[in-house]
Amino acid sequence: MLQVSDVWFAYDRTPVLRDVRVTVPDAGILGILGPNGSGKTTLLRVLAGTRTPQRGSVTLDGAPLPSFSRADLARRMAVVPQETHLAFDYTVAEVTMMGRYPHLRAFEIEGPADVAIIEAMLASTGTLHLKDRLFSTLSGGEKQRVVIAAALAQIETASGYLLLDEPTASLDLGYQLDVMALLQRLHRERRVTILISTHDLGLAGTLCDSLLMIRAGEVVACGPTDRVLTAQNVRAVFGVEAEIIVGPSGRRVVVPLSVPAEGRTRP
Repeated sequence: MLQVSDVWFAYDRTPVLRDVRVTVPDAGILGILGPNGSGKTTLLRVLAGTRTPQRGSVTLDGAPLPSFSRADLARRMAVVPQETHLAFDYTVAEVTMMGRYPHLRAFEIEGPADVAIIEAMLASTGTLHLKDRLFSTLSGGEKQRVVIAAALAQIETASGYLLLDEPTASLDLGYQLDVMALLQRLHRERRVTILISTHDLGLAGTLCDSLLMIRAGEVVACGPTDRVLTAQNVRAVFGVEAEIIVGPSGRRVVVPLSVPAEGRTRP
């Protein structure tokens, strides 16, 4: 279980997160929702252990994150950034193999078992046929799938955490649906816990079983999607009047209607 207790974080004394509390359900899909500048990405980094809060704590299975070695934590958590830029031309297989670094000892090279794992992860994301292609030649959706494959090769455990920062932000509608379907399938088959930082209400309403809504670094609402994704909370967080439509599947779709006069100045 991943738990955040009374977390405060600031850059140059400017608070970005204020008294944040959240418990991430095991094997669930948690969406972190908020407008630009609300603290979503910072919270994801705090959860991943790459940022240390000035106050409060983050624990994994009851142990503080700083008590884990970087390699131990990397075997439990993997972060998929919004965009991936590489300094050199690597093949898809090489990019995916980078996920194996926390499993190798100093100066140890990858072996047949590592090759088998990355091929299995590429197959699970539908990208095995691309393994010899240069990463730079792929489309945006293909790149995202390969980076997810590398993340899965890194955690390689049913008790792992996959953290994604705006996973569909730069993708067209078709690729957005592809990535959403991929995450649903990976969650169903591997039972990995997924955390998604996003401002895409459609993605959150379709994919996530629980949500945390944040504005100006403060939690506005947290809980099951059907209780949190409401017109009242959308107005409070985004400053937008919206209609919430519940489809036949039970998923919620947000239809923006207008920006009230008092909501025009947003963080």
